[in-house]
Amino acid sequence: MDNKSNFDAESLMLDAKKAILEEQHRRFQDLQAAGMWPEAMQQLQVTLACAADLLQDSVGLLERAVERRKQQNASSDRNLLPPPNDKPTE
Repeated sequence: MDNKSNFDAESLMLDAKKAILEEQHRRFQDLQAAGMWPEAMQQLQVTLACAADLLQDSVGLLERAVERRKQQNASSDRNLLPPPNDKPTE
């Protein structure tokens, strides 16, 4: 899979996890509003686990993007350098 399609797939996965997180948060708020505190606290744990998962995957995606950018910059810098001088200096 090329970088673009890999990035698109990862982006879709993050969007899906964000939607799941939003649904979990909505459930927590509904339980809290209904005064169902034990259930709300259980739901809060699930919501926080979803948030942690989303953040971890987001950081991983950002780290890979930064690494790809560094590699691209390094390869373009090498292409900008003049070829080495093979003649001995006097």
